[in-house]
Amino acid sequence: MLSYTLEDLIKTAYELRASDIFIKAGARPVMRLHGKITPFEQALEPLTPSQSRDLCFSHMSHEQVAKFEHRLAIDLAFTVEGVCRIRANVYMQRQTVAGVFRLIPLQHWKLEELWPEEPDIARVLAGLTQYRQGLVLVTGPTGSGKSTTLAAMIDLINETRRGHIVTIEDPIEFVHNDKLSIVSQREVGIDTESFIDAMRSVVRESPDIILIGEMRDVETMHACMQAAETGHLVFSTVHTPSAYETMDRIVNMFPPEEKKHILQRLANTLRGIVAQKLVPRVGGQGRIAAVEIMINTPTVEKMIEDGHIGEIYHAIREGEHWGMRTMNQCLYRYVQKQLITPEDAMNYAGIHSELRQMLRRM
Repeated sequence: MLSYTLEDLIKTAYELRASDIFIKAGARPVMRLHGKITPFEQALEPLTPSQSRDLCFSHMSHEQVAKFEHRLAIDLAFTVEGVCRIRANVYMQRQTVAGVFRLIPLQHWKLEELWPEEPDIARVLAGLTQYRQGLVLVTGPTGSGKSTTLAAMIDLINETRRGHIVTIEDPIEFVHNDKLSIVSQREVGIDTESFIDAMRSVVRESPDIILIGEMRDVETMHACMQAAETGHLVFSTVHTPSAYETMDRIVNMFPPEEKKHILQRLANTLRGIVAQKLVPRVGGQGRIAAVEIMINTPTVEKMIEDGHIGEIYHAIREGEHWGMRTMNQCLYRYVQKQLITPEDAMNYAGIHSELRQMLRRM
């Protein structure tokens, strides 16, 4: 019999500002604290297979357990009242049940709270929320803070604009209450069968702003662009590390014969791309989001339309007037302000040789 519950672990992790909890048989429960795996002090013994299963199943319904036993993996989300929200993935490994539990604050961060030392970033991202239609993408690897940034942008719209915000997520992460806008949040597998089913019906729900949790395939990409073309402001995420690679990924989703048409549609609908990575702060106290920002200026729009994707990086580097910055420029500024170390900057560099030269000139 364990002396602690999953809720106990969640409360401890939340108090320490950890981002994830890991549960697996044969090991002690651990958390990701400031990006590093750290053991729980109250959990000294390795978990048995049945203990790992009991912890992972403790917040699952009978239907979710049945679904898990059929598919051997499941995504879910739940709230620990007064503490935080949890996004979880429960899966099988070595024929035993394991789980990863992501901690999500109940209160949304404000954009200016995410970048207190770099208010220009918050200002540019706030500018992207002002559009009435178009497509805004937030990209980066798993665990890079994409959901947090998007939640802050949606919350800003919710506080400043009267409209209908519809989110389609798998699962719902941040919960948005109605403010000036009304918010409808649909969870895939519970409120709708799939992303594409929800996208087919969303335009009949009179939305002004649409958030799609992730652009996973060609159908979802098509639906996002169609919604952006028909007068809606659409937000979504892609698992790519930079603005240039995001463009490349989207274009290469489609058959070669459709490439020219897709480039034309992207040039017309895209408003901006925000690529981010979480970098450890100096002294190991927390992490800061380093961002690459691409704004679809007339110059960038022409490059996309003509298929000159490789030239976009140069346009971002020279586009400070428009609020653009490359990942390397952002990292360089953080090093200048002593927010991160040069070594960590190099670990997260966009183009390593370029950043190395920039740091040498300091």
